[in-house]
Formats: sequence, structure tokens, C-alpha cells
Amino acid sequence: MEFDTVIHGGTIVTPTESWQGDLGLVGGRIAGLAERLPGGARRIDATGRLVLPGGIEAHAHIAQESSSGLMSADDYYTGSVSAAFGGNSSFIPFAAQHRGQSVDAVIETYDSRAAPNSVLDYSYHLIISDPTETVLTEELPRAFARGITSFKVFMTYDLMNLGDRGMLDILTVARRHGALTMVHAENNDMVKWMNARLAAAGLTAPKYHAISRPALAEAEAINRAISLARLVGAGLFIVHVSTPEGADLVARAQASGLPIHAETCPQYLAFTRDDLDRPGMEGAKYICSPPLRDAATQAALWNHARRGTFESVSSDHAPYRFDASGKFANGAEPAYPAIANGLPGIAMRLPYLFSEGVAAGRISLQQFAALSSSNAARLFGMERKGALLPGYDADIAIWNPEETREVSLADQHDAMDYTPFEGMRLTGWPEHVLSRGETVVEAGELKAARGRGRFVARAPYRPDPNAPVEPELTPALNFGAEIRP
Repeated sequence: MEFDTVIHGGTIVTPTESWQGDLGLVGGRIAGLAERLPGGARRIDATGRLVLPGGIEAHAHIAQESSSGLMSADDYYTGSVSAAFGGNSSFIPFAAQHRGQSVDAVIETYDSRAAPNSVLDYSYHLIISDPTETVLTEELPRAFARGITSFKVFMTYDLMNLGDRGMLDILTVARRHGALTMVHAENNDMVKWMNARLAAAGLTAPKYHAISRPALAEAEAINRAISLARLVGAGLFIVHVSTPEGADLVARAQASGLPIHAETCPQYLAFTRDDLDRPGMEGAKYICSPPLRDAATQAALWNHARRGTFESVSSDHAPYRFDASGKFANGAEPAYPAIANGLPGIAMRLPYLFSEGVAAGRISLQQFAALSSSNAARLFGMERKGALLPGYDADIAIWNPEETREVSLADQHDAMDYTPFEGMRLTGWPEHVLSRGETVVEAGELKAARGRGRFVARAPYRPDPNAPVEPELTPALNFGAEIRP
């Protein structure tokens, strides 16, 4: 066979094994896999390097308005470029429906933002905040038919929270159409009550953000979300788990055979609530929800990553600049609830996970491949991505496992004016990223054109068909298959 490209001499890494070998690419796909492959119109020397599936960033807020109307700093060009420099070859940002909007109009808007700009292949997770009858019975089924087979709901924030009944409606529609529901799980009333108590005491500095959203608020909501999903027999993906209690609940549900999935994020592994107490308003850079916790929590979350509780580690990239366009849209020294919520990190997700996970001995190379790419491809229906096998898209990241670098803002290639990872010394960096066989990043330079990325229509969510069903749940599952919408 004549190959367009041969990647030779590297260590090929999959979620189950690694070996020395070559990859042959034809027409944007992997066509050959062997100990040695001759030929190739282009030969890429990967000697001393790791050849991994290109990262799939499955949780990022790109060109997205918040419920208050604040636009994130990165558009689909800067966001995709930043992701590529971080070792990613595709991503799935959110397309957010706010109250009063139709899902059809939301998808049209995000198509206009993504298609002309993204250098990477992309899809969307919908965010649903207004599940009207039309949305449930007409618009979501149309989105599923197009290949948008996941969406996110909120259990917190007044303008996003659906309540338990709204979640049951969404979960039922998802189960019927083969979609996966993602959930931001925090108890809204607990958070509001804490905010009111802190405000009454005049405790409004950034450091009080962590206190306002206690670990118990997450754990209670995760437990409730799992219970709601069990009632209708639906799969559930819990985003940005930040507490040992929440992770333990997920692990117990998984051990019982329920289709419950979860992720954590680098910020919960890298930072603590002490970062919220930096001088002046510097702590505002570290405000995200759920909030940063403590060192004991970090150790517990790493343990769950190693055990397999988390099927991905995602960035939750939410870029708001450290100025009036972002963090301080509501004034120079606002109370913590008025500070734009979120951290940037789409370029740092994989370098941080590699350095502090693989190089530090917390996870294996195989686990890194699963957490960075393969699991997301499987869960979110990207059938031709996430694997180094013949027939799959040639989405590949070639890593230098020995390179040590001090993180700087210039490394991020995004539209931000800060990175919370500034000054960290990390080991292991992606040197060469290919998307469908085309070089996107090589030796620190962008090689891809704006708008080369394609929309990826994703397959339906398929929970493990062999997972046991608890006998007492069978009536609920059967009922869930019949009820409408």
C-alpha cells in the first residue's frame, strides 16, 4: 500500500497497551499499523516520542454567552488553536439555549460561529435551560437526528436550573432518542442560602466563594441526579466532580451497574481554595463552580482517576479576561457572586494531566490515552476518533515525554490575558498534532487554516448492554420507556 504519511519509530500508546511501531496514513485515515512500514510520501520521525490518539476536549465554553449575557473571550478560532497547541485534535464545546430561545435557532447561531473559524473538527453539547413542549417533542429530536447526541442541564443558577421535574422530562427524552445527559450538580438552595448568610455578614471577598458552595451541596445534588436518572433508566454524565463525596457516589453507582459517568478537571487537581485568597482581587482568577477545594480532596480525586471512576479529565475552559470585559464586568471590586465564573485551561488540560499524572506516577500512559481521548470518543459517539486503528481518522498527537517547560501565557495561544497555570514547571509536551492526517501544530507553529475543521455528527449514546439492572428498578425502567414526552 502507498501511504500519504508514515509516522515511524515512536511508541504507540492506546488505552490498553503500548509498543514500538509505525502508523501509515491514507486519505486522512489510519490505513496501516505495523512494527515497520516502508514508503510514505511524507515520513514523520517519532523516535523517542509517544504517539497518542489526538486529545478530545469534551467540556469547553467557546463563543458562548452566559445566562447574564457575558460572552466568553475565545471564539472558535482562538479556542480551537489553543486546544490544538494543547495536544487536542477535536473538541465538543457547548451550544447554550437560554430562556425563550429555540434549540433550532441556537444551533444555527453556533454553526455560524464554528464553521468559518475552527481549525479542529468539532461538535456541540446543547445546554438546555427552557425545555418547553416544542423543545422536548420537536426540536431536541431534530438535534439528535443531526448528530448532536448530548446535552447539559443545571441543578443550580436561577436562570439555568430546571428543577427535578424538568430534569426527569429531559432524561426521558434523552433515553428515548439515545442521547446522554450531562449535569452540573450543586444544590441551588444550599448555595443561595449560604450566599445570603455571607452577604449579611459582609463577607464578599473572592475567598468566600469556596465557602458559599460547600462540598455537601455537590454531594447532595449528585445523589439526587443519580436517583432521577435511575427512575427513568437513563444514562448520566456528571461534569466537573470536585469532591471525594461526589466521586464516591459515582463509584458506588457504577459498581451497581448503573450507566453513570463522570469527569473531573485539572483545576481541582492543581489548585486549592487558598488560591482564592491571593492579594487584592487576584483570587478572582480562580473563581469557578464548583469551587476549588483542598489538598486532601486533590489526593482523593487523583485516586478516583486512577481507579477509573472518572472517564475523562476535561478543562471546563471558561475564558473571562481579568478586566471589565470578563471577570470585572460588574465593577472593579465586586462581591464574589458578581465575578464572572470560570477558569481558562484548554491548552493546559493535557500537559498538566501528563506531567502530574503520568510523569508523577499517578496514572499510567494507557490511562492517559483513555482519559484524554478514547473514553470521550466512546461516550459521546465520535465513532471515527479516539483510536489508533485502521479506518479511524488520523487524529494523532506526538508527545515529547522528556521536555520540561515553564508555563507562560504565550503557550496558551488563546484570547486570554492570564493563565492560572503561569510559572508551573511541567514535563511532557505535544510537539506535533494531526487532524485527519493534516498537520495542525508542528514544532510550536500553527500549520492549519482557519475554518478547516468539520462538524462531527455523533452516534447515539450506547450504555453497556451487559450492565445489570437492579430488580426493583425494572418497573421504573419500563415506565420510563412509555411516558411522554
